Amino acid sequence: QVQLVESGGGLVQAGGSLRLSCVASGRTFSTLAMAWFRQAPGKEREFVSTISWSTTGTYLGDSVKGRFTISRDNGKNTVYLQMNSLKPEDTAVYYCAAGPIARRTRASDYVYWGQGTQVTVSS
Repeated sequence: QVQLVESGGGLVQAGGSLRLSCVASGRTFSTLAMAWFRQAPGKEREFVSTISWSTTGTYLGDSVKGRFTISRDNGKNTVYLQMNSLKPEDTAVYYCAAGPIARRTRASDYVYWGQGTQVTVSS
């Protein structure tokens, strides 16, 4: 069993930056692919980014390419999402997820989920 806890969300002006963190419990963290998804009110959950267990494989959704970066520290059981040049359309609840297979972009491919952290970008 893996538990995920996100932090780092908040209110930021357009053009600003935030770094989200997701701390995982459990001894299998280093073997799991990790991902970030987001969900805005009235919209479906959207893939943001994923990173493989070895950190060599990262993938970003088209809407965040060039602005967001995903990374992980297996020694700290933590995955990060650095978000730069934020836009009002990035406003959403951001969820951390973990699953067995790397480079998956569907929410159904991930087994474990955090409770989410709110990111609000004002114009």
